[in-house]
Amino acid sequence: MSYHSSAADVEKTTSLASGDQSAAVDAASPDGKPNTAVDLAALANELGVDQKKLMWKIDVRLVPMLCILYLWAFLDRVNISNAKLFSMVDDLNLTGNRYNTALTVFFVPYIIAEIPANIMMKKLRPHVWLSICMFFFGLTTTLMGLCQNYGSLIVCRLFLGFFEAGMFPGCFYLLAMWYVRPEAQKRYSFFFSSTTLAGAFGGLLASAIGLMDGKRGYHGWRWIFILEGIMTCIIGIALFFFIVDFPEEAKFLNANERTFIKAKLAVDVGESHISRKITVRDVLKVFKDYKLYVVGFMYFGLIVPSYGYAYFAPTIISEFGYGKIQTQLHSVPPWVAACGLCMIAAFASDSLRHRFLFAVGLTLLAIVGFAMLLGIKDNTNAKYGALFLCASGLYSAMPVVVCWCTTNFGGHLRRGVGSGWQVGFGNIGGIIATFSFLSKDAPRYIKGYSLAIAFAALSIIFDIIYFISIRRENQMRDRGIGLEAWEKLTDDDKYLAGDNSPFYRYSY
Repeated sequence: MSYHSSAADVEKTTSLASGDQSAAVDAASPDGKPNTAVDLAALANELGVDQKKLMWKIDVRLVPMLCILYLWAFLDRVNISNAKLFSMVDDLNLTGNRYNTALTVFFVPYIIAEIPANIMMKKLRPHVWLSICMFFFGLTTTLMGLCQNYGSLIVCRLFLGFFEAGMFPGCFYLLAMWYVRPEAQKRYSFFFSSTTLAGAFGGLLASAIGLMDGKRGYHGWRWIFILEGIMTCIIGIALFFFIVDFPEEAKFLNANERTFIKAKLAVDVGESHISRKITVRDVLKVFKDYKLYVVGFMYFGLIVPSYGYAYFAPTIISEFGYGKIQTQLHSVPPWVAACGLCMIAAFASDSLRHRFLFAVGLTLLAIVGFAMLLGIKDNTNAKYGALFLCASGLYSAMPVVVCWCTTNFGGHLRRGVGSGWQVGFGNIGGIIATFSFLSKDAPRYIKGYSLAIAFAALSIIFDIIYFISIRRENQMRDRGIGLEAWEKLTDDDKYLAGDNSPFYRYSY
């Protein structure tokens, strides 16, 4: 594995994550060239900063807030799968493929708005942008509970996709701007575990809210949307006061702590250049990098089976012969298992400072699960066990892939655009997922399981392509290839180069 080689000794950089106070590394200057060695331990002493206490301070203020935010975002996105079991199909006349279409329209604005949302977050600051988005997708969820027909449901799902567009890439973008790469995976996976917790929590909450079926003349599905939406709005208002901004603007740190964090991050990925305005020309330059498309397909391949599972797991479980409440309750354990494996994989990945084999191995675990669902006909226990493999593999592989790719992009521009593109392009797979499990295919769902296997395999193929590509680029830069072209660039181009600097090394 390799990290940013503006450091003379890469292992000295990575030792920072484990609290090695003797680490000395080279900081990158604004043009991407290595400066004289900067002893971060000496800098911390000079500034009066305790590195371990500072990391704890950042972790407590940043990660839990983002987990709460995304837990409710994912819950509001997929709770339609729980609501479906409580008379929604009959009340809104969701005949034929109308339910699948309602799932699909969410992804249209969600995909289009990903990159603009990250740019807006940089402009408005994270605590403003993310809390505004959360309030409005909570309001939209509440209104879904008041829908009277298929058309109004479609409109609500469109607005839900628009307001949620900034959540996932925005949170990953913000995390990437706070942590060096050896520290990132645990935080990314802890954040991403809010997805699995949302799946588990959604099943429990739906089973409880479902008991309100008939209260005030409303079926249970309406109460699921109304109560969960109102709670999201309340939390969105509260998070305005708790979500932190980028390190350069963080008010909960003192001046010396901000100086130290900026120096530490510059060692890993170079200067962030947050003060520079981003133009359309700057954004288009990022799209000239072939790696942008590779990382998009890595995530795209995982999205199809993961959304297939999130949207249709309750429906699949209901085919096992359980009632409405028991179906919701049986949907919980696979999500809990996924959360556990996600964190185990994260700690192991950070400990070994490796991403590639974890991404591939966890995706293979999901493939085994879908293969079991495809091949097993009558053994309900075995099929239920296969759901554990599917959820655990998919929802552990996804944070590894996103963390690996996002933290390999250098600087605000490339990280903002890169993370927005990866998530936006990847979520095209959500459209495919929504039509993978059709009611006419029940109970075998041969097409759905086959597509899940195929797209998971596609993700592995692009994992391999990305691994080979960045390893080759590191080797070329070690031989000095690219230095001559680098010297011909303007100072502005060097400032925006990020990981395209010949002094940068990718992690794998």
